Amino acid sequence: MRKKISMCMMITFFCIPVYMRCNNNFSNTNSVAGDTVNNTRVITGDSVIIKPAILVAHGPVAVPAKILGNARIDSIVEFAKTLIGTRYLFGSADPLHGFDCSGFITYVFNHFRIIVPRSSIGFTNIGKEISSADSEKGDVILFTGTDSAERFVGHIGIIISNENGNIQFIHSSSGKANGVVITVLNDYYRRRFVKVVRLSTSETRPSSGKDKMEPL
Repeated sequence: MRKKISMCMMITFFCIPVYMRCNNNFSNTNSVAGDTVNNTRVITGDSVIIKPAILVAHGPVAVPAKILGNARIDSIVEFAKTLIGTRYLFGSADPLHGFDCSGFITYVFNHFRIIVPRSSIGFTNIGKEISSADSEKGDVILFTGTDSAERFVGHIGIIISNENGNIQFIHSSSGKANGVVITVLNDYYRRRFVKVVRLSTSETRPSSGKDKMEPL
């Protein structure tokens, strides 16, 4: 009996510090809850830096041109039109609060799981440049900012029609409209015009009918 009691005491004495060490190690390890990895602490000198949570995205994903070509252009444009009237808000891509010009474009394409640059100037070197005469529904049209003398991209929209050179595009304007609106490419915007880009290649962009892009 004494041997059994002595054995139990020895086991208890040994296990308690081991458990405490294991428990401390576990509490300092990042844990995963849902799609979020909890904040981590990085100690540098006398400071403790709290890193923000890392979101494991299940939303839009970058897609190559051939997959992008499967998204229906009509659907993209029609979805964009449902946002007409959403107010302008600088720095926002949230329809509940408003859009800036690139926030609107980002939101529309992300709805179809298509990743695009978040800033208007980010569109400068992507896609295939198309002449305005050959532009089509779904192409992205780039403009300077309000000062057309500064020839870098500062505004952006999606072309919704091009009938004999009469181009209409949808965009989030900070001007009188102060929100998402359809605009004719008039003299004011022609002065600010930079270029049109197509986000899928001509080989992967069907021309018409049932072959047009399907949503992802």
